[in-house]
Amino acid sequence: MGFDAKALKYNDAGLIPAIAQDSESGEVLMMAWMNVEAVERTLETKRVTYWSRSRQSFWIKGETSGHVQELVDFRYDCDQDCILVLIKQVGAACHTNRRTCFYTAVRDGENVELMAPMAD
Repeated sequence: MGFDAKALKYNDAGLIPAIAQDSESGEVLMMAWMNVEAVERTLETKRVTYWSRSRQSFWIKGETSGHVQELVDFRYDCDQDCILVLIKQVGAACHTNRRTCFYTAVRDGENVELMAPMAD
């Protein structure tokens, strides 16, 4: 009995959150959305594929930037409503050209930028 992407629990828009984590360092890099077909494409190609809500289209990470996410392991949580993709990240994961999208912290009530964009 194999994995069925349709068995995951998607929201009313047919989407499930997907967290991308560096497979070696454990660093959380980003969060995006997948639909059933994006899950299937990711598992088939080993290139992480998301669903862009703004463009209403598939988005293969690194397709235009070259900042590719190679799938190392695909996991889902106990409620089957959230995905964790362990990846090998080439270049920046964030569209702001930072290693991670989680580069801002709140410390003592202030926003603190933890990292600058990567050099080109």
